[in-house]
Amino acid sequence: MKRAEHDRIPEIARDWHEAGQGAALATVIETWGSAPRPVGSQLVVSGLGEMMGSVSGGCVEGAVVEEAIASLGDGKPRVLTFGVSDDEAFAVGLACGGTIRVLVEPVGRAMPEALLDEIVAARAERRPIAYIVDLGNWARRTAQAEGELAARFRADKSGIEGERFVAIHNPPLRMIVVGAVHIAQPLVQMARACGYDPVLVDPREAFGSSGRFPGEDIRHDWPDEALEAIGLDGRTAVVTLTHDPKLDDPAIRAALASRAFYVGCLGSTRTHARRVTRLEEAGFDADAIARIHAPVGLDIGAQSPAEIAVSIMAEVTRVLRRGA
Repeated sequence: MKRAEHDRIPEIARDWHEAGQGAALATVIETWGSAPRPVGSQLVVSGLGEMMGSVSGGCVEGAVVEEAIASLGDGKPRVLTFGVSDDEAFAVGLACGGTIRVLVEPVGRAMPEALLDEIVAARAERRPIAYIVDLGNWARRTAQAEGELAARFRADKSGIEGERFVAIHNPPLRMIVVGAVHIAQPLVQMARACGYDPVLVDPREAFGSSGRFPGEDIRHDWPDEALEAIGLDGRTAVVTLTHDPKLDDPAIRAALASRAFYVGCLGSTRTHARRVTRLEEAGFDADAIARIHAPVGLDIGAQSPAEIAVSIMAEVTRVLRRGA
């Protein structure tokens, strides 16, 4: 599924710069109190005054745009600090005021084109990448999702470290749902609301129809073939819902052989015990099998399809933010 425009700020900045319009990136680098937008939020401004994205929900956007255009004129980066008053905060729906710091960088004059190209390429390839700016001497570089930054990538958290700002660019979250059953209908909607790109896999076209799942990305291939074509990485959750080993098991085997951060399977304790036996016979060891969350979802006493979807989404969120 194509990213929304507000999720494509680096790509838009690159396109505007290459088109000769000029582009300045504004990024929230620090917040205090009830700031309107989280650290890492971005706004891009062209030399023609066009803008996309947001750093404040509207209350200081005008001032940021002015500074961004000024940076395109003088080629210099700057760090802006804004105190959001209670009145301004109320206007954008906040209960109290806050303060934000915004880094403004003109592309090609402060932010090197090569680094922006590297970020855009990594995002297209679903490779996590960090963009690091030393706010003291303006040195810039990129870094991979390892070592001292591993925790930041895991938490999806950009932020200040001493004199440097670390911007985390993680691939979009994905949820692959195997089985176009009733539970899948509310689950794909909840997944999207939580920031996931959902993909529905079911070779049974009568189940996985556009009538039952309007507007969804539906794959009618066999589950293991579909998962191989999609590609599984550390930003992917896999949930199997069919109860049918012929459909669930190929997907589970593919998920366990990948870096998917969550693997959840619908079914009772007895159903899972039989599943474990089949996986053991297929050569999976205890550590691999222990990655499976089954019965899927947090135990909240869920009964209806929507309640079960809530329990699944809650467990996926817990694993994403806190680990397995």
